[in-house]
Amino acid sequence: MTLTIGVDIGGTKVAAGVVDPSGAVIAQARRDTPADDPAVLRDTIVEVVRELSAAHEVEAVGIGAAGWIDQTRSVVLFAPNIAWRDEPLREYVAAATGLPVVVENDANAAAWAEFRYGAARDADDSMVMLTIGTGVGGGIVLGGGLVRGAHGIAAELGHMSMIPAGQLCGCGRQGCLEQYASGNALVRFAQQGAKDEPQRASGLLELAGGEVSAITGPMVTVAAHAGDEVAREAFATLGRWLGVGLADLVQVLDPQVLVVGGGVVDAGDLLLAPARAAYQEALAQRGRSPIAPVVPAELGNPAGMIGAADLARLR
Repeated sequence: MTLTIGVDIGGTKVAAGVVDPSGAVIAQARRDTPADDPAVLRDTIVEVVRELSAAHEVEAVGIGAAGWIDQTRSVVLFAPNIAWRDEPLREYVAAATGLPVVVENDANAAAWAEFRYGAARDADDSMVMLTIGTGVGGGIVLGGGLVRGAHGIAAELGHMSMIPAGQLCGCGRQGCLEQYASGNALVRFAQQGAKDEPQRASGLLELAGGEVSAITGPMVTVAAHAGDEVAREAFATLGRWLGVGLADLVQVLDPQVLVVGGGVVDAGDLLLAPARAAYQEALAQRGRSPIAPVVPAELGNPAGMIGAADLARLR
């Protein structure tokens, strides 16, 4: 049985696992992420790989990192939450561990895991995944392979422009999907609703101790499940924007399935019902033409390490 290691590097943790060819994680290791020290972070990755490879015979390592990865899957060109700039990560980890290494964008790795083993495993050719967390990430599979682009940085789906003069995005543009369909957007919608109509946000404000500025994403989810009107409307607004974004992607890519993942999708139909309704309305003109179903991701947090490990196996 061929085993590989997948490493998922987040802003707060480095999670690694030994993954078998069926996508099962059979052993794990975890460390805190020293995000402000690139050298220590490199050594932390090496440490978890050595720990796992000492107990299991593995043939390669896949690393999923939030950021732009070059076309050779070796250099982290830029990472927004980690102090990496033109970081030759593959070379360093391979030299330190003696194992072949593949580096991939974390959202791409998660999308690949869902295509191979998760919500899109029955698709034989194509899928698109949007990851709804603090921001919006994405991954595209066409022709059975990841779409990476000429420079390795394709599928930044959260930065499609929805409103040309809209909300300023961290990327420097205005009106990006990330500003209307992310966890941060959910909080912004809920805070604005609670400020404008506090009488309709009593449950949400109770959770926040009466402070609009203290409202968080998990509070919005809890309040929405309990029937708070402002919290539910925040999810409905988020879902509508997500549905419009999904419709745009279908017009361009025509995938077999659309997968929605990330922490916000844990809200279930609070998000997916309005997203599907807006998606279908936006594509109503297609008449009887087939359109991809919208389904929730299945693999959860381990998706990044599973996908990275599988990409290493297929290198």
